[in-house]
Amino acid sequence: MTKPTDNPADPFKKALANATKVMADDSELTVSYSVDPAGLSGDAMRLPQVSRRMTREEVLLARGTADALALRHKFHDDALHARYAPPGDMARDLYEAMETARCEAVGARDMPGTATNIDARIAQDAARLGFDRVTSTDDAPLPAAAGYLIRHLATGRDLPPGAQNVMELWRGFIEEQAGGTLEDLQETLADQTAFAKFARRIIEDLGYGDQLGDDPDSPDDDQEDEAEETGEEDDPESQGEDQSDEDEADADPERSQDEQQDAQQAQVSLDEMADQDMDDETELPEGEAPLDPPPPPPASEADPGYMIYDASHDEEIRAEDLADPVELERLRAYLDQQLDPLKGAVGRLANKLQRRLQAQQSRSWEFDREEGILDAGRLARVVANPTTPLSFKVEKDTEFRDTVVTLLLDNSGSMRGRPISIAAICADVLARTLERCSVKVEVLGFTTRAWKGGQSREKWLAEGRPQLPGRLNDLRHIVYKSADAPMRRTRDNLGLMMKEGLLKENIDGEALEWAHRRIVARKEARKILMVISDGAPVDDSTLSVNPANYLEKHLRDVIAMVERRKQVELLAIGIGHDVTRYYDRAVTITDADQLAGAMTEQLAALFDSDPRARARVMGIRRAS
Repeated sequence: MTKPTDNPADPFKKALANATKVMADDSELTVSYSVDPAGLSGDAMRLPQVSRRMTREEVLLARGTADALALRHKFHDDALHARYAPPGDMARDLYEAMETARCEAVGARDMPGTATNIDARIAQDAARLGFDRVTSTDDAPLPAAAGYLIRHLATGRDLPPGAQNVMELWRGFIEEQAGGTLEDLQETLADQTAFAKFARRIIEDLGYGDQLGDDPDSPDDDQEDEAEETGEEDDPESQGEDQSDEDEADADPERSQDEQQDAQQAQVSLDEMADQDMDDETELPEGEAPLDPPPPPPASEADPGYMIYDASHDEEIRAEDLADPVELERLRAYLDQQLDPLKGAVGRLANKLQRRLQAQQSRSWEFDREEGILDAGRLARVVANPTTPLSFKVEKDTEFRDTVVTLLLDNSGSMRGRPISIAAICADVLARTLERCSVKVEVLGFTTRAWKGGQSREKWLAEGRPQLPGRLNDLRHIVYKSADAPMRRTRDNLGLMMKEGLLKENIDGEALEWAHRRIVARKEARKILMVISDGAPVDDSTLSVNPANYLEKHLRDVIAMVERRKQVELLAIGIGHDVTRYYDRAVTITDADQLAGAMTEQLAALFDSDPRARARVMGIRRAS
């Protein structure tokens, strides 16, 4: 049962989230509210935060943004969009602005109420960018004007003043250059493929045809090139040239001999260099050719097809290297202050977990064994009857004496605020509790180094935006506490999660694979990996230039690999997000305040000797 909330904005946010899912026609869509930039990636949507005051501007912005993103989710295909996207910067900006306008215009025709909400968002964006004060095309962005014009022509609605101003500054130029093409707008609006071709024609009309790149609908020229090369080899003229070279050699034998001698000397020099290089190498057996160098290992063990454009800027870093000790101490104090009301409940749950574990740790013995420790309690039988053999006893081993637990925490921007604070304090309390029961604990976090791509994306842009580049952001994997480090020395590290600017985007598949490699390398006999996340993998830079399910597919492949190898017991907790569609053993909580209880119950269930009780508490889904 969800705990009632005293935040007056929560009912509005819940109602808006449900309405957005209906409008997007996707019941699996995850809607979150954040101070980070609004956006849409796969089945995760991030909306502007709505404060307790619920000002009119906040409500209008949230509704307008939700409608715009829901319509894009419903009417937009990322793969098709990427196919026709031009590589040039201005051409791509024009293409993106017109596609956004198309989705919103189609939605406005079917659902007129969305147009008013989106107008409010456009008005706020235009005011923030100062469009109402622009007086020259030099200060008015052409892509924004093109998007506004497409929306105006498609819906017939007037735009908010700032947007109207920018559109009118460029309208004469756009209609003069592309007036004929614009006549096809209504016929292409509902068909994304037709509209993409229409948008490319507009871009060419406006003078940016050199940025369009190759036509995606043109036939493949590779076979023609091969045919041309083959034709050149059989071309009589080329044979004639070869023949003429031979004739020239016959006509000037001295020059021919000089050239042959030069070529022979060059070949001898090359052979000598090769021999010198081979001196330091192991001589191969006679008749065997040198082996080819081994191919580079795949970027992911779980999915050989998963690609990373540039991993040189990724980092695995200790928490203490991201902040100095004084700052960590200050952040930890802030974390304790934020969660002071919750400490009592978390402490009670931790004590409950400790009692359950220590009850199973209580010493037990197996009696009447042929070897072991002499059972002094049964010596009376030997005294009464000397022919009775001595009795020995053996101490039973507890199930979790040789166990390590890894807590992998999602450090994405959508966890900002109460969720990340509760995750941090729960990790702290559980780590200390498990340490008392002789269970080693490792606490890890995962995020990215930048929003919307880092240095790897800059490199991709500099190299001409090659198609389907793979992951396009720089990872940041954080070690808050290693398994061998005592909690008393790493307690302040968990305060790092309160650091402003730390929480960015989340690439869950690679983080899970990283945590799995670390725990598999441990010497403990039993290994448990618990993932705590509030959504699907989200990285705008990667998903904008790859298939929409690129990161989600990789996460599923990694989970399948972990389950198949059975070296690690994997479980997950989803905060406000149904993770049971990814993980077989998972629970979903609707409120971050439930996290402490969910973590405690899951870990306690893992150490329960009754498999039926384990299944009941864990909520295990049987694979179909």
